Parts: sequence; structure tokens; C-alpha cells
Amino acid sequence: MNSLYFLLDAILRLYFWVVILAAIFSWLVGLGIVNRSNQIVAMFYEAVWNLTNPVFSYIRRYLPNLGGIDISPIIVLLAIQFLRSLLAEYWPLNF
Repeated sequence: MNSLYFLLDAILRLYFWVVILAAIFSWLVGLGIVNRSNQIVAMFYEAVWNLTNPVFSYIRRYLPNLGGIDISPIIVLLAIQFLRSLLAEYWPLNF
């Protein structure tokens, strides 16, 4: 049963870093530092976008318009941290 806990925790931890990577990529593309016409950059950008966009768009539906500021990654990161904390608190770990 502990292995299921560690698997869920690892998935949440990995998705946490994917969300951070998505935010950094969006800043770098928006500022013109990274060019999406590069094939390797485009491949990583599309992978990160496909992993995070469904969650971000779901959260954006319920957020008010903040004038071009997207706080959906912050909300996702807070939700992931809350889930990891909740999982650690209520999962019966027997070592």
C-alpha cells in the first residue's frame, strides 16, 4: 500500500515541475527569448502545453478576468501542494 502512496506523490511532484516549466516557457516565448520555430524548442513547448493546458483552461473558466495576468498556474501549484500534504497526512504509512 505504501508503493501506491509513493507513486501518487511522485506523480504530483512531477506535475508540479511540469507546471513550473510551462510558466517559464510561456514567459520566455512571450518575451521573445525563445523562438518556437526551433524544432526542439517547439517539441518541448507542445509537450508541456498538452500536459498543462487542460488543467489551466478548466481553472481559467472560474477565474475573473485579471487584465492579462494568468494566475491559473499558481492555483494549480497550490492545489498540488495541498493534495500532497493531504495525502501525506491521511495515508497510513507503515514502515
